[in-house]
Amino acid sequence: MKIKILCTLGPASNNARVLGQLDERGVDLFRINLSHTSLEALDDTIGHVREHSDTPICLDTEGAQVRCGPMLPDVVLNQGDEVCLTAETVMGNASRLTLWPETVFEALSVGSVVGIDFDGVRLRVVRIEGDHPVAVVVKGGRVRSNKGATVDPAIKLPALSEKDVAATRIGAAHGLTDYALSFASSAEDVAQLRSLAPPDAHVIAKIESRAGVQNMDSIIPAADAILIDRGDLSRDVPLELIPYYQKAIIRRANRWHRPVYVATNLLESMVTGKLPTIAEANDIATTLLDGVHGLVLAAETAIGVDPAGSVDILRRAMWAFERADGGYFLEEDRPRLRAVG
Repeated sequence: MKIKILCTLGPASNNARVLGQLDERGVDLFRINLSHTSLEALDDTIGHVREHSDTPICLDTEGAQVRCGPMLPDVVLNQGDEVCLTAETVMGNASRLTLWPETVFEALSVGSVVGIDFDGVRLRVVRIEGDHPVAVVVKGGRVRSNKGATVDPAIKLPALSEKDVAATRIGAAHGLTDYALSFASSAEDVAQLRSLAPPDAHVIAKIESRAGVQNMDSIIPAADAILIDRGDLSRDVPLELIPYYQKAIIRRANRWHRPVYVATNLLESMVTGKLPTIAEANDIATTLLDGVHGLVLAAETAIGVDPAGSVDILRRAMWAFERADGGYFLEEDRPRLRAVG
């Protein structure tokens, strides 16, 4: 079985030189993340990639998620401070920030808890002033632009945003056949994207929320493939449970004969450096041994310092996996091991 490599495009990779390097390395699929690509730029982005590469393109929807808006650089929210939450598009700072979609405000009330980004910032709504909830910072930290947020109690959001619907039409006009559904929570969500995509579309359901895990047995058979996004999942379930959810989802996907891919933090060190850690190498090996069909590079190729080098590391990891003997010893070690014992 050929293990596929999926690469997320971004400022570091969406240029002729790097696209060519990724093509040379046999990348199987380019991912355009609609959470970080404007609808206005999408047509040109697809055209640019097509101009410099023959690699298929996957549109990855925003899906049912809450995000903060643009933030000033290096904004830190300190415990005990108050923050005004607004649906207006403002440049966020330590006292005011945007949440979208606007419908989230219909569900926010006194006592609601909002978690933002992976730094674990937590806000608790303490009062409503006019149309704006005011929250106290329960747990402080840094907040960056356009980062995902969670709301407790959980709120129901549409499976696809208006932007997703429009983007799918643009993708279809370009002849794209690969589409990923973010925050899939039911088989009905998958069916909704399939109804909008071209008839021959390949729909990847992303399991990255508690609801997605709970409903995996209906989501997996409804999709053509599964993608486990460990990053967003870690905002919704305790970090220590992620490895076990990953293994459970992979087992279920294999049982249903659906390809399954794993994303987030595979080579996080290579976002800023040239080599991974031993722990990252071990994580990749364990993920391959679990039975995945593909690995997804996200920040490593979207904003990392060496997108092509990150792919090279994955290729090396796959080479070792293919040569492993029962998942433990490489071929060249067999004679020596037999001699020893």
